[in-house]
Amino acid sequence: MEEYIVKIVSIEQVTHDVRRFRFEKPEGYFFLPGQATDVSINKPGFRDRKNPFTFTCLNSAPYLEFTIKIYSFRNGVTAELGKVIPGDELIIRDVWGAINYKGKGVFIAGGAGITPFIAILRDLHQKNQIDGNMLIFANKTKADIILENEFRNLLGDAFINILSEEKAAGHQYGYISKDFLKQNISDFNQNFYVCGPPPLMDSVLKQLAELGVAEKSITLEL
Repeated sequence: MEEYIVKIVSIEQVTHDVRRFRFEKPEGYFFLPGQATDVSINKPGFRDRKNPFTFTCLNSAPYLEFTIKIYSFRNGVTAELGKVIPGDELIIRDVWGAINYKGKGVFIAGGAGITPFIAILRDLHQKNQIDGNMLIFANKTKADIILENEFRNLLGDAFINILSEEKAAGHQYGYISKDFLKQNISDFNQNFYVCGPPPLMDSVLKQLAELGVAEKSITLEL
């Protein structure tokens, strides 16, 4: 597997614990919206520690971009990413990923599981093909919602938020349940894209199956 050493160009705070990293794009490097790569930090002790991250920019951009939740309390790659500055280097590798757009449908994300959908929805918007898609985004609090304003601008009323630990105007409260899905989705004979923490994915997949969604209609990041 080929490796590329790339310099971080900019770092921007997106939420209280999520940052956007933009970095150099190797010549000829190509990815599809929803794809990812294995990433290391080019410094002693971290060069061989790989974490998967999804590209959140479009392939047409002159840079590459990750939108990453920083787990500062863990002794891992994301904690170290919380310490890097522009000019530091990452190691990226070949692209991979199972999340790809197969047609209009419902995107269901939990927390940082939104990242594979960011580039997909941006790409659909750029192509004027976003109408007919819906995003359901589950988070703990309003402060945890990644790119809320952008998604609202892209999707309007087809962007639905549900918060499990805070009641906030314009946001539903609780967890994604079968009743919640029935209240918000009128057609279960369409594509579904699901990404999030394992408990959320297990629960949503069980509910979709009970609502008659065919397994072939569900796209997951494996």
